[in-house]
Amino acid sequence: MTNTSTKPYLLRAIFEWCVDQGFTPHIAVLVDERTVVPSGYAQDGQIVLNLGPEATQQLVMGNELITFQARFGGVAHALSVPVSNVLAIYARENGHGMAFEPEAAVEAPDVAGEQDGGQQDESNPVATPPAEKRPTAPRNHLKVVK
Repeated sequence: MTNTSTKPYLLRAIFEWCVDQGFTPHIAVLVDERTVVPSGYAQDGQIVLNLGPEATQQLVMGNELITFQARFGGVAHALSVPVSNVLAIYARENGHGMAFEPEAAVEAPDVAGEQDGGQQDESNPVATPPAEKRPTAPRNHLKVVK
């Protein structure tokens, strides 16, 4: 029997809770060479993604990867996020969710999603808004799991 992390199960549980409550599930992700996100949407080696059913297609939350399709600036993209790079999952509306200790180290800021520093389309429900408009989960609502 393998020793599988509880993290992917917790992510799926919080996601399901958010959807059942009518909340919008978001994940904060550490972007590295294994993370596939559209160029120009990550900031400071991180990105926040909306996983809500209305913002994603073909969402698969596996034990190793979270994959889905989403639109950025009106263009469809395939995204792939290692579960080990998920820093938090929370409801956008109230910040309730769970934070995780980083499992992967980002060695260089020149990673997928950060090359061109382009601006995002603010009507896009998936991508991270600029820092001053970025949805942040209140830390007192998140439980850090090591």
